[in-house]
Amino acid sequence: MMRQTEFQVQAREALRNMKPYSPGKPIWEVQKELGIDKVVKLASNENPLGASPKAMEAIVACLPEIHRYPDAGTKALNEVIAAELSVSTEQIIVTNGADELIKLVAEAFLEAGDEVIMPSPTFSEYEFGTYLMGSEPVSVPLNDDYQYDVDRLLQAVTEKTKMLFLCTPNNPTGTYLPKPELRRLLDGLPKHVLVMVDSAYSHFASADDYTDGLEFVRQGYPVIVLQTFSKIFGLAGIRVGFGVSSPEIIHSVLQVKEPFNVNSLAQEAAKAAMTDHEHIGRSRAVNAEGREQLYAAFRRLGLSYTESMTNFILADLGPGAKEMYDRLMRRGVIVRYGGAWGLTNHIRVSVGTKEENEFFIEQLSALLAAAEQIPQKPSMPLRGTTDNGNGVPRVISRVVT
Repeated sequence: MMRQTEFQVQAREALRNMKPYSPGKPIWEVQKELGIDKVVKLASNENPLGASPKAMEAIVACLPEIHRYPDAGTKALNEVIAAELSVSTEQIIVTNGADELIKLVAEAFLEAGDEVIMPSPTFSEYEFGTYLMGSEPVSVPLNDDYQYDVDRLLQAVTEKTKMLFLCTPNNPTGTYLPKPELRRLLDGLPKHVLVMVDSAYSHFASADDYTDGLEFVRQGYPVIVLQTFSKIFGLAGIRVGFGVSSPEIIHSVLQVKEPFNVNSLAQEAAKAAMTDHEHIGRSRAVNAEGREQLYAAFRRLGLSYTESMTNFILADLGPGAKEMYDRLMRRGVIVRYGGAWGLTNHIRVSVGTKEENEFFIEQLSALLAAAEQIPQKPSMPLRGTTDNGNGVPRVISRVVT
């Protein structure tokens, strides 16, 4: 019998650069590991109010039909999305979460040797999809206050550039690219460069000059807008996302999509959630109030933070951030440590309910006071009007400075 060490089957070279996505720990796992009952999860930017009530009703109503295959073309859901966003059904693709859309777009348009521009720090799945296709990620750092630099993005373009990913509002910084700057970027790019505008957090953005990118799709730019049902709609557990672009671009992406990629329960829930405007409004209000609650606490504690247009806030705890993250976990508060983005002094905190936020504030305050680690520096909320894991940052092939 051949021993395992004698196998000569080799995985693709591209896998050397790819790291598995590491999500935030679920509540039950922390309870089991630490033997504690009260755990508040503020790590994964989930909706603290839960799912849309109309979505849950739709799931229950759909249960008797789950022995049937789902609609492979998600036609009914496409119609609802098209009506809400004032686009045609031919401009929509529905996917198994936004992550699948990123992967499908990479499969449809990228080839070995292509270059893909992306900001840094940002959502790790853009790099994953790029490496998957043997393409080269080009990292363009955000400014010191985590704002986009359009000139720097344009300078990164070469004859090999095929795509550009823009997360706006951006994860993990919460900052965004204003509409005039996005237009300037699109006008300055070669026409063969496809731009993905990831506006997963768009429902939380309140800046007057924010755009989710859909207007540029309608104007004919080579843009595909990514959105998700995981955030404001509260459907993270059943995985539904979608993209909006020109019919030609959507057709190309559909060519690499597997059939039945979105299950029946998810489709029905998404249809109901899309038009649950009461739930959307309540979620926005709770998030806006919660952000102000956390801002006030950070100011009181003397902590710097980045003003956010999302449902999370990036906070600077100084060199002891990793230790503070671990101690918060032991006290029943799950947040996200910034080390995976190279933000070793930071944690990212999802906005919870008033009670969840208060529990986090109490635990953080107690830890800082006990360790005498309250930074002696003024609060520095940065201009901004916007998951990665806790592992080692991935290799970037080219960095533009």
